[in-house]
Amino acid sequence: MNNAQALTDRHTRRRTRHTHRTETAPFSPYLKRKIPLYDLLSGDGVEAIEHHADIILQEFGIQFRGDEESIRLFVEAGAEAKGDIVHFPKGLIQQLIKTTPREFIHHARNPERSIVVGGDHVVFVPAYGSPFVSDLDRGRRYGTLEDFQNFIKLAYTSPYIHHSGGTICEPVDIPVNKRHLDMVYSHIRYSDKAYLGSITSPARADDSIELSKILFGETFMRDHCVVMGNINATSPLLFDGDVTRVIRTYAAAGQGIIVCPFVLGGAMGPVTPAGAIAQAHTESLVGIALAQLVRPGAPMIYGNFLTTMSLRNGSPTFGQPEASLAYFAIGQLARRAGVPLRCGGAFTSAKVSDFQAGQESADALTPALLSGANWVLHAAGWLEGGLTMGYEKFILDTNRLGMMARLLEGLALDDNAFALDSYRQRSSHNEHFLGTPHTLANYSDVFYESTTADSGSFEQWQAEGSQTAEQRANLIWKKQLEDYQAPALDPSIDEALQAFIREKKSAHPDSWY
Repeated sequence: MNNAQALTDRHTRRRTRHTHRTETAPFSPYLKRKIPLYDLLSGDGVEAIEHHADIILQEFGIQFRGDEESIRLFVEAGAEAKGDIVHFPKGLIQQLIKTTPREFIHHARNPERSIVVGGDHVVFVPAYGSPFVSDLDRGRRYGTLEDFQNFIKLAYTSPYIHHSGGTICEPVDIPVNKRHLDMVYSHIRYSDKAYLGSITSPARADDSIELSKILFGETFMRDHCVVMGNINATSPLLFDGDVTRVIRTYAAAGQGIIVCPFVLGGAMGPVTPAGAIAQAHTESLVGIALAQLVRPGAPMIYGNFLTTMSLRNGSPTFGQPEASLAYFAIGQLARRAGVPLRCGGAFTSAKVSDFQAGQESADALTPALLSGANWVLHAAGWLEGGLTMGYEKFILDTNRLGMMARLLEGLALDDNAFALDSYRQRSSHNEHFLGTPHTLANYSDVFYESTTADSGSFEQWQAEGSQTAEQRANLIWKKQLEDYQAPALDPSIDEALQAFIREKKSAHPDSWY
């Protein structure tokens, strides 16, 4: 059964439980890539990286700190453990990941917003994990639950964000041990797109699964991916026990995991790109293999966060050519492994939405798309190396995502595109094309129209207040929040979700660390 038919059948069965999208948020549930990918490496080059990854797995191994069960699973599969370091014979990891789906559906509570992950499909997802937020009015500050919910609403209303995301910003006004409940509920309540659950502990992962079970029903969830977790390996060559237990928790429930090494060249991995790529490849595949040992066929995404750093001050750098080259190589490795690929999006070290932010974000996003990324996390809002989620940056980024969506459509070559009628419609040989019926029929959507750029005259721009793109973005996000309308949610489901949260919160005192 193909993806489209599968979606249609499943949506038909569930349509009575979920409402349609509102007309305030026109969208495509995901993108379909129609342009070629860029293969940087020859076949020999790809094999060279895989060969060095095998050496790392055999000679140095992967440490599993504080998780005897994961070690046991790998040893039973044919690996060798020396204490908590597991060494893998050549070919074992590649054999274990063969059950990973090349494509899968991540279901949303609104079936029309379910996404296909893998293959030629591309999904844009908001930035993730920032403790701070910023805007032109109030500056940089710690994030709150209100900010968290605002970004969910902005993601919901954007036609170029396909997924609600996860920890878009940390709501630091909520106790650490309870904020995951409010975050997952907010994704469910204020959006009907797919979402990520908590990964900060196995118990919080389990709570995310239980909330999703209330929303989707236990029967449906048993065989369908409705929530995912995004985890990081503790590079270099280490998985913390809480991380591996989270992988096993989601996988046992048949839910998805994005396994993403966090490698800064020269710190968490070799300073030379080829060595860092080989290390990141091993760490991604080992996490995927662990999930397959728990539940063969568990949906997984091969994650990548590999970038450069300033060797002068130790800070991460983004939009650099070395990171772009790494993206291209990792895209080839993921395709060869037969797994969906996650890359980063609008990365920048800039503190505000200035030229540096635009340059670095563009030079990070474009290689990700050309490398074959299926899941583009951090696609909008990222500032300050991920420490800050910017309101204006979110709007500027989503505008660029619209441009990239148009790029991925490729070039039309039908009769309308060749426009022979427009030549015939002119009254004289020298007449321009502005007034022809063909132009009038196509003008409204033939070119992507930026929502944040100003292409008018200097005088017109000056008369309208001489606004920068960031100032225009400030007005846009405020208008989007003003116009936001929440998608309907079945009141009985809403009450069940809130009752679960009340019970969980009342069982433990607040903890702020």
